[in-house]
Amino acid sequence: MSQLLQAPALWIYLLLPSLLCENMRCYYSPILEKEEKFELIVTECPPDEMCFKAEGHYGNYSALSARGCMAKKTCSRVHEIRIKGIVYTMSYGCCDSPYCNTCPGVFVQPLFITLTLMTVAVMAGIL
Repeated sequence: MSQLLQAPALWIYLLLPSLLCENMRCYYSPILEKEEKFELIVTECPPDEMCFKAEGHYGNYSALSARGCMAKKTCSRVHEIRIKGIVYTMSYGCCDSPYCNTCPGVFVQPLFITLTLMTVAVMAGIL
């Protein structure tokens, strides 16, 4: 019976700090050329901000990408930025669950988190 309680306890242990602080954790990467590799950094968003993933276009060519935190009111906006004399159109997509800006079109769902935690618990010998 105690093993059945360990998985929910692990869930609470990992999610409780973010629930109490009400700040979301997201991945961060600066604006980079699409082909550049960058190890994502975990960042904690300020209150009332969400995770975003951005893509910069030069004409029809997808050339830039970025991730981080953004105010809810500025999500889904498109604007132009100038980098090294070239004007790119940056479009931003926001999501409102922790670490949801990992990959394009992939959002972390509670079921995925639960399965991951249970796998870790089994591997650690807790279950």
